Amino acid sequence: MQRRMTLPASTILAALLLFCGAAQAQIATITSTDGRRLFVNADPPVTLRLGAAKPHATIYMNAESSFTGYSRPSVSIDRDGAEKLVREAADRHHVDPALIRAVIQTESNWNSGAVSRRGAGGLMQLIPTTAQRFGANDLFNPQQNIDAGVRYLKTLLERYNGNLDLALAAYNAGEGAVDRAHGIPAIRETRDYVRKVQYAINQPGSGFSGTSLVHAAPIHREVDASGRIIFSND
Repeated sequence: MQRRMTLPASTILAALLLFCGAAQAQIATITSTDGRRLFVNADPPVTLRLGAAKPHATIYMNAESSFTGYSRPSVSIDRDGAEKLVREAADRHHVDPALIRAVIQTESNWNSGAVSRRGAGGLMQLIPTTAQRFGANDLFNPQQNIDAGVRYLKTLLERYNGNLDLALAAYNAGEGAVDRAHGIPAIRETRDYVRKVQYAINQPGSGFSGTSLVHAAPIHREVDASGRIIFSND
């Protein structure tokens, strides 16, 4: 009988690191806020902090070299403080505050120091390139994160002519995925995400008005046969 050789976990990890190096990528270890160790395979490095009392983490991601990184602990903020920032960003960018709250609830559950497995961070879970694109150089600064996230939401609503389903799908999966699918991509995570945000904004007391954007012409809110909410200014 042939004996089966068992390799130690450290040897397997070392081999994986060597293989990734040959493929011109790197593996970085992230310790999340709940103590889990996550591995991210990408290049070049982006340095983030996970909070004042938490270990540092270096996340390696493709095409993120322009992000300046994170140089101090995340700004702690309570729900009232975050609500104030939401209202200010909503007024500044003419986006319904109930929609912003629903996105934050779904994305991070109001945790300003949240970090996803994909390297998205902060209350609105922005990846570094998106954060910088919309004016945030500090993912974990609540004011910058919310302002950039709301600006991104507004851009998506304008891009998809007020179609909230498509805007939310693009926020989760990216504009490219939505454009290629000519609708919500057939990705379970994205479809679940759209449903969760829609559920949150339609809860009693959410204050959702159906006017996510301010246009010269009034916006009409309609629900189609499949239950999707569609906005138009026709």
